[in-house]
Amino acid sequence: MRKNKLKQQLKSGQPTLATHLHSIWPSVVEVVGHTGVFDYVEFVAEYAPFDLNSLDNFCRAVELHDMSAMIKVDQEPRGFLAQRGIGSGFQAVLFSDCRTVEDVQECIRSVKPETPEAGGHHGVATRRITYMRYGGSAEYARALDETVVALMIEKNTAVEQLDEILALGGIDMIQWGPADYSLSIGRPGEWRQPDIKAVERRVIEAGLKAGIPPRAEIESVDQAKYYLDLGVRHFALGTDVMVLFHWLKGNGENLRKALDGA
Repeated sequence: MRKNKLKQQLKSGQPTLATHLHSIWPSVVEVVGHTGVFDYVEFVAEYAPFDLNSLDNFCRAVELHDMSAMIKVDQEPRGFLAQRGIGSGFQAVLFSDCRTVEDVQECIRSVKPETPEAGGHHGVATRRITYMRYGGSAEYARALDETVVALMIEKNTAVEQLDEILALGGIDMIQWGPADYSLSIGRPGEWRQPDIKAVERRVIEAGLKAGIPPRAEIESVDQAKYYLDLGVRHFALGTDVMVLFHWLKGNGENLRKALDGA
């Protein structure tokens, strides 16, 4: 079974760089891989259409370029999606919409192997990562235990319980979710307001203090300095649909002006 490159990077304190994909098409994964600069690819399954066969092929493309893959799963059925993603070859799971300590505990259990030591709820399954052998080996259990557990901190109640959540153990990375947080406090669309940015800073500082690295999602390199100055060393840069939109809009508007003036 493959070594979990992202897990090793986190353990050794190395910085990491990812990008988001809504597209499940393996060729887009290969485009990212051919750049030679990304450590892992996040498939934003929470927002994108997909089927289980596509998850297998997505991960095959990731592996061709020596990257890791993360899957961001829906609120429900998060356990099912996390386990099927891991079985396809995703080595990291980003859980959304956790509100309480109990929610987070269940997310961690859904990933960890069902051994007395790990205390998880992930049993034996003959999926892609185990072919052509049965999945109940010690190596299989170690692979499940090495899966990176990442957590969106994006609900008001999760912020209120943040210290207890970070003290649970088993969380490898956290990610601030400003849009959901703003919605959860009754202020939709206000995530750029100074008081909400202050909450983001508090979440980042709490993660660093607890030894759980925070990741920042940014759309351009010039946005990185703010987070670098806070001590953030993990970034997810850009989203395929936004890159496509901005390129088409900017170039399309300029060409339309040239056509109208011709």
